[in-house]
Amino acid sequence: MSERGRFITFEGPDGGGKSTQLEHLCRRLEHAGVVVLPTREPGGTPVGRELRAMLLVPDRAPLAPEAEALLMCADRAQHVAEVIRPALSAGMVVLCDRYTESTLAYQGFGGGVDLASLQAVAEFATGGLTPDLTVLIDVDVRLGLERRRKAFRAGEGEFNRIDRRRLDYHQRVRNGFLSLALREPERFLVVDGALAPEVISDQLWERVAALVGVRAEIPRLL
Repeated sequence: MSERGRFITFEGPDGGGKSTQLEHLCRRLEHAGVVVLPTREPGGTPVGRELRAMLLVPDRAPLAPEAEALLMCADRAQHVAEVIRPALSAGMVVLCDRYTESTLAYQGFGGGVDLASLQAVAEFATGGLTPDLTVLIDVDVRLGLERRRKAFRAGEGEFNRIDRRRLDYHQRVRNGFLSLALREPERFLVVDGALAPEVISDQLWERVAALVGVRAEIPRLL
């Protein structure tokens, strides 16, 4: 990539702990003196927040899979232009909760949208911007969805329109993520989301510290 910063994305089935691990990694990098920008999709820009409501709020009108995919890519195009590329050009480490692989997994493998068409639209939306590292936190879909429900009942998270889909949909999504990781093993780091959070954190740090060029001895901040 031509940008001076580093671009790290977090992917995986719902309930795997992506957001938690992204937050922990952000704090650890900051402790090491790295300038970090955490962000997410959909919803990483003002326009994206409007699109996120259209896509995920349960009581909104249903969307065709193709419309859902295009809205996800519209969110990503604005996000890349407004947030990600400027941060990378400024030398920051960008940590993004979901990116192109989520669209391929959820709307492609899960929703049945043609993968080749999705890939072409994603390439157009991002201008070909590919992460330096994609962290895939894999988790059994039953475990992940139960974690989401439990957090939602405790008032600590959402249980959105996509979360509420059938179990077989979520299984196709998980299989899709794993298939994508197999295609690019040098870019993906696959970790087991059933492990203790501190174990996952250390696995991520080993890879990220080498990528960013900081000391591996920086302690985890869980």
